[in-house]
Parts: sequence; C-alpha cells; structure tokens
Amino acid sequence: MDDSSPTDKPLNFIQQVIKSDLQSSVSKEVVTRFPPEPNGYLHIGHAKAICVNFGLAEEFGGICRLRFDDTNPDKESDEFVQAIIADVRWLGFEWQGEVRYASDYFGQLYEWAVALVEAGKAYICELTPELTREYRGSLTEPGKNSPYRDRPASESLALLEQMRSGAIAEGLMTLRAKIDMSAPNINLRDPVLYRVKRVPHHRTGSEWSIYPSYDFAHGQEDAIEGVSHSICTLEFADHRPLYEWFIDNLPVPAKPRQFEFGRLNLNYTVTSKRKLRQLVEENIVDGWDDPRMPTLSGLRRRGVTATAVREFCDSLAVAKTDGTVDMAQLDHFIRHDLNDNAPRAMCVLNPLKVTLTNWEEGEVETLTAPCHPNREELGERKLPFGRTLYIDRADFSEDTTLSRKKFKRLVLGQFVRLRGAYVIKADGVVTDEAGEMVEIIASIVPGTVGENPPEGMKPRGVIHWVSAEHSIDCEVRLYDRLFNEADPDGGGKNFLDSVNPQSLEILQGCKAEQSLASATAQDHYQFEREGYFCLDSRCASEGKPVFNRTIGLRDNWQQKK
Repeated sequence: MDDSSPTDKPLNFIQQVIKSDLQSSVSKEVVTRFPPEPNGYLHIGHAKAICVNFGLAEEFGGICRLRFDDTNPDKESDEFVQAIIADVRWLGFEWQGEVRYASDYFGQLYEWAVALVEAGKAYICELTPELTREYRGSLTEPGKNSPYRDRPASESLALLEQMRSGAIAEGLMTLRAKIDMSAPNINLRDPVLYRVKRVPHHRTGSEWSIYPSYDFAHGQEDAIEGVSHSICTLEFADHRPLYEWFIDNLPVPAKPRQFEFGRLNLNYTVTSKRKLRQLVEENIVDGWDDPRMPTLSGLRRRGVTATAVREFCDSLAVAKTDGTVDMAQLDHFIRHDLNDNAPRAMCVLNPLKVTLTNWEEGEVETLTAPCHPNREELGERKLPFGRTLYIDRADFSEDTTLSRKKFKRLVLGQFVRLRGAYVIKADGVVTDEAGEMVEIIASIVPGTVGENPPEGMKPRGVIHWVSAEHSIDCEVRLYDRLFNEADPDGGGKNFLDSVNPQSLEILQGCKAEQSLASATAQDHYQFEREGYFCLDSRCASEGKPVFNRTIGLRDNWQQKK
C-alpha cells in the first residue's frame, strides 16, 4: 500500500506501525485479536474495536482471533458469550480457528504465577483490601511496601496452594507481583495477580477458587496465541508497562506488543457496561436488546444494518486521542444504507376510514407499485384498491382556509393524490355521538392512475393509503433516543435523570399493506412518508406483526428539543 497515494486514505498510526514491522521483519505475520469480557452485551463502541482488529488482519493478510477474557466469574455467563459471538458474526467477521477463552489457560497461568514466586518476583500479601489501597499511595504520593513483601518464597508458595485449594476465604490474601511501590505509574506498585473468589465459573465450574487478574492474564494470553499486535483502547495505555513487565519476566512463547487508540464515544447515550446493566436491571429498558440501547443486539433488533455500522466505524479516525461523535453521524450511515436498499411499503399509523361513493361495492382493482424507485431488480408489489380505504388521520383537515404550502394533504372539498393510485376528493365527514370524526366520504377522479386530473382538480399533494379489506393489522413502535441530553452522565450527573420519557410510543391498530404479511425480522422497509422500519425479532408473532421504527426519514431531533 502506498500511503502517499492521493487516491488512498492516509495510513493511520497503527497501519504505519504494522507496515513498518512487516517491511523490517519485526513481524512475519499480523495476528490480532478481539478479547471481550463476557459480562454484558457488546455496544457500538465495541464495533469500532471489532472493525479495527479484524480490518487490520484482513488488510495485511493476517488473522484475527476471538478470545473471551473470562477471568472474573462474578458477572460473566454463557449468555453473554453467545450474544457476543452472534454480534461479531452479524457484523460480517469470522475469526481464525476456534473461539478461545482465558479460562483455557488457567493451568498455564497458575504455573507462571508459581514461577514468579520462585524467582522472588511475587508474594502472598495479607493486607485487607482497604489497607492495600492505603499502602498503594496516590498519583502524587509514592506507595509503601507491604509488611509481607519479603516473606520467604516457600511460605508464599504454600499459601498460594492453600488459596488454590479453597482453604482461604475471600479477601484474606492476594498474590502480588513484586515490582516497585514508588513507581510513578501506579499500576506497577505491586499489582494483584490472583485473588480468591468462591464463585463458580461459567466454564470451569468450581475447579478454581482463585482467578487471575486481567492485567496478569491478558498479555500472557496474547503470547500463547502468537498475537503480534495487541490493539486496545486508550484507557489501557497506563497498563502497557505492566503488560510488558510480565512478558519480559515470564518464559512466554512470543513477544506481543500493545498499541492503543481512542475509543468511540457517542453522544446521547451511555456505553458503560455497569450503566447499561443498571438500565436492564431497573427495567428502564426491555432487556439488553431493547431497540433504544446502544448494544449491537439492540441496534440489530431496531433494524440498523451491519453495513451501516461497519461504514460508520470505517469513517472514524483511528487516533491517539479520545473523541465524542455526534449521533447524527451514525444516523447518516443508517439512512444512507436503508434508502439505497430497503423496499418501500405503505403503513397507516393512525387510520381514518375513507369510503369512495363512486366506486362499486365489492369491486377490487389491483394496482402495482415498484418495491424500490431505483432498484428494478426488486420488482413490483400489488396494491388492491377498493371502495373502502384507510389514510392517516393527520393527512386530513376540515379547515378549508389552510394554504397549499402549509398543508399538502387532503382538505374537505379539495383533491389529493393517493400514492400510486387515483386522485380523490373529500366530499364530507361522518362523526360519532361524541363528535369525533370516524369516516371521510370521498370520490375518485376516474382515469387518474398515472395520469393528471382534468383542469381545476389539481391535487394538494400525495398521501399514502391502504385498502381496508386487504390490509393487515399491526402494532408499530416508534423508538427515539433514550436520553434527551447530549452528555447524560457528564459532570457528575445521574444519567438516569436524562432518560427521555418519550423514547418509545406504541401504536395499536395500525394498518399495513398486504405485502408486509410475509415480512421477516431480517427485512427492512421504508414505510412511505413515515421512516424506516423492521419486524421486531422478539415480540412479533404469526398473525400479530410488530414493526419497530429504525429511524425517521430525516433528523428532526433538533427541532423537537
């Protein structure tokens, strides 16, 4: 690749490193990995990390592995493992070989921990968690040595075995590396390697009573798997010296190197797993895959396409600084992909009955409309047209003083074109006992399918419709942003105070055209004049379709605020 070519994007700093490593034979092969912890569902921020790691491997002819860093059994589960696997595949990526787990290496990691103790580079510490934090010092003050730091290796080995066998209660002991309690980098101040956790593991059950820390396990896992470039986000930059210390002080089979890039932060949302879990556990949302969540499963259920997510991630800089991206940028890619690919359909969200008095009772004319205005290969759909129709209640007004510029819809005594069908005139209205409008009495202008009406019958605009007899009943869920502030948890705020109470509106009794009866959860549609929708993958059932709004036709968030 020629990074000076005016037609190519300039190489980011990681691409430059990899290119140089291959040219100088520092690396013979590019091996990356995506290593999530299975303690929650992946979110949009993870999508960038996935695209970066798999993308680099593909670009430089290497491989990318999928590995679960399952070193903390407290909140990890197979549910999260399976969800993550599904998300990675949904994005269109496939890893090299079998799925790998940190738990696959528990035996080897323990052996290396023993080796550190034998070499005088680790010890069993009996300080309480509170005292450990106190002894650690601060960012401005050095720490001080644990009173257990110089205990004999034989004693530490015996205690470590007791920890492993389950003879030691939680919180009484830890295994710590012996590095430097006065190091400017606080991560090097005798970090914890192992702690006691009497919690069953989702894969190993009760086999282990101690578990390695992430910092101890991560680099060694990379080394075992032959990772050449360990790519992670900036919050791990201060951990890199510790990553390298373990690699340098253990007989690992490879020497991976860590590089950090800025994480993806998106406004009008939160991506902290703790906060996402809180939204789920407090029933503010309907599970991890709620369409308002920034999780990949939530985006998928909402109807966002994998293509849109990948193109959004590819548009972002891979830089050495964090940044916040406007939600509108993601929305742009969603609309662009759906506009190009989603078939069109008509669905009336708030139906109002229209009876055509000059149409024969029982007569049905089958009209046709393209499935997509620019995609002939998608074919046509059939639109039965009869005496009784539904239009949207918002598309009619009795106010004859409304200007054509302000109201391009149906007005009493005037004309409007039905999409792909006839021009009709509103002749009257029917109201119920409460005075509520329940029906429009109208008439068609004959010969106006695809043709202009006679002089003096100019329609005010074009509206959508469905046949009353040949439509299907459905539920439509209008999703909006979950938070009404750009930075929901900024400045010490409680992010729950920013939850948007209008983030979901459920509409019952909607009427959709017949073609939507065969919709599946993988299908995406533009409901003409309404936005982009998909069938809900969880709540829809046979004979009772539920459609989720993915996104509107245009961004009107600013206007609503």
